[in-house]
Amino acid sequence: MILDRFRMNDQVAIVTGASSGIGRASALALAEAGAHVVCAARTPERLDKVATTIREQGGRAIAVPCDVNDAAQIEDVVRRAVAEFGRIDVVVNCAGGTGPTPALDLSVADFEAAFHFNVSSAFLMTRLAVPHMVKTGGGAIVNISSALSHFVESCFVAYGTAKAALSHMTRLLAFEFAPKIRVNALAVGATVTDALSPILEMDAELRKQMEAMTPMARLATPEDIACAVLYLASPASSWVTGKVLEVDGGTVASNWPIKIPTGL
Repeated sequence: MILDRFRMNDQVAIVTGASSGIGRASALALAEAGAHVVCAARTPERLDKVATTIREQGGRAIAVPCDVNDAAQIEDVVRRAVAEFGRIDVVVNCAGGTGPTPALDLSVADFEAAFHFNVSSAFLMTRLAVPHMVKTGGGAIVNISSALSHFVESCFVAYGTAKAALSHMTRLLAFEFAPKIRVNALAVGATVTDALSPILEMDAELRKQMEAMTPMARLATPEDIACAVLYLASPASSWVTGKVLEVDGGTVASNWPIKIPTGL
């Protein structure tokens, strides 16, 4: 049956950024599909709540506090996953992000920090997890990229460049790891997460402008993105690798209406 191909019974998934937003929704979706989930994020209290919710719904989950900027903490996540569940089948690299800054105000250190947070951390998690996936016959990596990896917008040079690198790293690793490991990404549009919600709540007009600039006339929910994560993580996408799936409400250009002075 087709729906059976979305099942992930007894597979083990690591989800970074799992304490909120897209990461939280993805962890819950994978658990609902039958996966055992290793929830990793920087905020232990919120992380524990996500793992508890999964267990209350009949799933298995552990919470592993992790700042993906710290290589040792990434190593600990992989170690804990194997110790608890004996295998790794899926990694969702969701942790990431960088705020808007005019290019002329952006230091090289901050530019490199954005790259490390969004790209290097995902690479390390992948490199550590893949050997365990190979032992059990294969696996899937899902990277959370952004529509700004291919759209243009002022003041997002650090974030957009990092996400573009993440998207192309996805293609390169998919080619190198095929056919045993599938590697795909999502180029995500404006999503109502904990980071964006406060801005939208303070400025209802801003939300209306963003929705008006989106063909689907609304912003994404974390669950919208989690559905795509489940597709790319599950056997439903078993013939899909090296792809960056655009989940952006049909946008063909940036729908970020705030114009920040660039200093020019």
